[in-house]
Amino acid sequence: MRDLSFSTYQRKKVAANRVKVQRKPLNLVKYLRPLGKIILGLTGVITVCAVLFVVYRFLGSVTFFRLKNIEVSNAKRLTRAQILEIADVRPGSDLARLNLKQMGKQLTLNPWVENVRIRRSFPDTLSIAVTEREPLAVVNMSYFYYLDNKGTVFKVLNQGDKLDYPVVTGFSEEDLNNDPNGTKEALKTTCELMKILREKGAFILADVSEIHYDKGYGFTLFTTSGSLPVKIGSGDFDAKIARFARIYRELMAQQPTLRYIDLDYNDKIIIKKS
Repeated sequence: MRDLSFSTYQRKKVAANRVKVQRKPLNLVKYLRPLGKIILGLTGVITVCAVLFVVYRFLGSVTFFRLKNIEVSNAKRLTRAQILEIADVRPGSDLARLNLKQMGKQLTLNPWVENVRIRRSFPDTLSIAVTEREPLAVVNMSYFYYLDNKGTVFKVLNQGDKLDYPVVTGFSEEDLNNDPNGTKEALKTTCELMKILREKGAFILADVSEIHYDKGYGFTLFTTSGSLPVKIGSGDFDAKIARFARIYRELMAQQPTLRYIDLDYNDKIIIKKS
């Protein structure tokens, strides 16, 4: 009997039997069905967007509120045609699409225009009301500028502009740039002085050819007749002009012998003779 425990024989491993699995064909319909739904959805969205775009373009080309009537307030210096040209508006425009803010901005760029009010009244009317500036004096600042009654220097004079206003001197463009607030206040004070001159009877604004401003002293007036200096200083203009008005005609009779008149006192007038 063999002792198998010491045998050198080794049993060979037997490979396991392989079972051949038959693969099923790929079901493309299963995967393409969701993709088809996505494509169909995208197609619908694109179609809707295209329809909306066509409708938008159509509505954009249709004018529902065609402008027929344009009402323009009476203006002294700007004609109706000029106002409409500056505002860039004409009959036939779409009233609903007019940019009123831009129209107003364009009009206020004109130096004569102080403010503008624009209204639309559906279905077919536009109203433009323009308030123009009124020159009170001419300011000599290297160039001649108009000054309005609010102390605003608003327009350089051109050929054909009227010069029959009192001339204000002593201001400069440099003053406006370096000290705009102080210069604006001094110009407003100039307007207040001219208002008093206009209202004070015997000595009126028409008697003044020049108003000179000195930052350290104040104001000096020069008469239309003979350019006689009338020193008025700063402040209390009402009382000073009232005192001067009472003796103005008498003094003008002595004008050839006068060098200047000083009103810059509380209760008296200094008359300097040649």
